[in-house]
Amino acid sequence: MRQRRQFTDEFKLEAVRRAERGDVTQSQVARELGICHSVLERWLAKYGARADGTRVRPEEEGELRQLRRENAQLKMERDILKKAIGICAKELP
Repeated sequence: MRQRRQFTDEFKLEAVRRAERGDVTQSQVARELGICHSVLERWLAKYGARADGTRVRPEEEGELRQLRRENAQLKMERDILKKAIGICAKELP
């Protein structure tokens, strides 16, 4: 069975920068680096520049994922409390 290759975050970011430069096609960048074009596209979506010019660094990704989970949990709790307040308000004379 073939072992899956691991790439460092620095390698991924450099690949994304080279692809975003635009002096060669993304397919050529992928070929030069010895990776599949689809892998490069996935890295571009994950680490590439956004519309506002910012990018998410790999070390921030875990924190961002955790904050999104926490935000979803807080929204759910808020909705439950709203429903509880509505029920309690109906019971008051």
